[in-house]
Amino acid sequence: MRAPLADIAECGANAAPGLAGRSASPSLPPEFYDRPVLEVARDLIGCTVEHRGAAGVIVETEAYHDSEPACHAFVGLTRRTRTLFGPPGRAYVYRSYGIHALLNAVCEPEGVGAAVLIRALVPLSGIESMRARRGGGGSPRRPRPAERPVRLEDLCSGPGKLTQALGVSLAANDTCLSSGPVRIGPRAGEWLDPPVVDGTRIGISRAVELRWRFCVAGCAHVSRPRP
Repeated sequence: MRAPLADIAECGANAAPGLAGRSASPSLPPEFYDRPVLEVARDLIGCTVEHRGAAGVIVETEAYHDSEPACHAFVGLTRRTRTLFGPPGRAYVYRSYGIHALLNAVCEPEGVGAAVLIRALVPLSGIESMRARRGGGGSPRRPRPAERPVRLEDLCSGPGKLTQALGVSLAANDTCLSSGPVRIGPRAGEWLDPPVVDGTRIGISRAVELRWRFCVAGCAHVSRPRP
């Protein structure tokens, strides 16, 4: 049964404690990712990401495919894109603007360059560790003073913020999302059927018309601008 929209849209401090107490769930198998990237991007909404004692629920994703020029794999097989063309269910982690380490899930059969960018999370567990890694908050480029702790809604509301909060680095690139250091688990509890909306992707200059961004409707943890 779909969780009430009001409960999901709240996505705030009241949701995290109840979810944090549940037992650890199994990781999604590689077969989950061996499907069209748009299907995986939508289906990852409501799943969980765990790393170094912290976890969060995925509330925003973007899909990328080698058929469109915004995808790194559009240029073909290179040293950088090798992971993208590899087997599904691997982590593709790259550095953006020389600062952010961004986490992606490789999708579709081996030989196809496709991945889902994890854009935002609702913090679930290890929240104090997340805050410590984020410092005073803000963005990784412009952190705020430590005496101004980051709000829960802003802790993982962007792809660079969430990797910083989880402690994900380039070392996680080309590792298994089922058994490696970064693990993605299935939907559970109130997140079994979240209300999902789509929109155009953020921060790109090509293929801007594609509505390949997926978010939980009304969620305060989604990055801006919200669809």
